[in-house]
Amino acid sequence: MPEQRARTHHRNRITSTFADEIGAMLEGELADPRIAPCYVTEVVLAPGGKSARVFVAVHGSFEEEEETLAGLMTARTYIRAELRDRMGVRHVPDLTFAIDRSEKMTGRMDELLGRMRKRDQKRTTIPAPEATAKV
Repeated sequence: MPEQRARTHHRNRITSTFADEIGAMLEGELADPRIAPCYVTEVVLAPGGKSARVFVAVHGSFEEEEETLAGLMTARTYIRAELRDRMGVRHVPDLTFAIDRSEKMTGRMDELLGRMRKRDQKRTTIPAPEATAKV
């Protein structure tokens, strides 16, 4: 049975509100020094609404990503309480944080594709050895 349109709209509104509110908290409300500059890329709500996974992109090295993840996991009860107060809802799902490395992977893929294009251009511009040798 297809999911009802109103329910889908409600879930999308909730996830976007979670992303906005958690993003605002990440910008300066959390005082943990382990949390590096980061932003929310996506919030995925479980089908029952009991849990949510928050994907966060961190500006920094792998070690900073790990420290930020540890800091966010420590602060998740505070974040849940703040979401409950700000949104005025009775139930806020359990939050799980994950590092989103998709932008770094995209950058690496672009770099590799650029190298491939350069190699292909060199192959097409260099004349074949038979054409340059005169007999």
